[in-house]
Amino acid sequence: MNNLVWRNIVRFLVLMLLQLFVLNNVYLGGYVMPMLYLLFILMLPTSMGRVPMLLTAFGTGLLVDIMAGALGFHTLACTLVAMMRITFADRILTRGENVVIETPSIFSVTPQYFISYLLLLTAAFYLVFYSVELFSFRGLGDVLLATVCSTVVTTLLAVLYQYAFVRRKETEK
Repeated sequence: MNNLVWRNIVRFLVLMLLQLFVLNNVYLGGYVMPMLYLLFILMLPTSMGRVPMLLTAFGTGLLVDIMAGALGFHTLACTLVAMMRITFADRILTRGENVVIETPSIFSVTPQYFISYLLLLTAAFYLVFYSVELFSFRGLGDVLLATVCSTVVTTLLAVLYQYAFVRRKETEK
């Protein structure tokens, strides 16, 4: 296997362990649930095909659902994010150019484009996650508040993760 595959496997393991053993135990005011494992899906290569991308996202969400005892909320939200990523990665990260980005990160594209990409897809993830979890329009205000708060916290954690663990050399290859 090549170096890119190993880096993605290690990234998956690090983010999953961090999510399952640390972040799943963090609830800030009932409105913030950081889900940093989503970054794994967002940092997969832009050249990855549609079916492998969707299967990877589905498997990632299913694993988190099994480990967290959830009812498929993560699986649905991750699969939707993968579908959106297929559509929006081209438009936001590469701005329509025919460029392959091995590891989309704050170092491989312009930071504002990467943060826009991160904010958009993280907000979509949380909106689906909280809407399905509540499954009612009664608490729409709570869903929106939880979506905004969780999106901001997860985005900040993702940017910190980028600066702490993603090497600039890794993204230049």
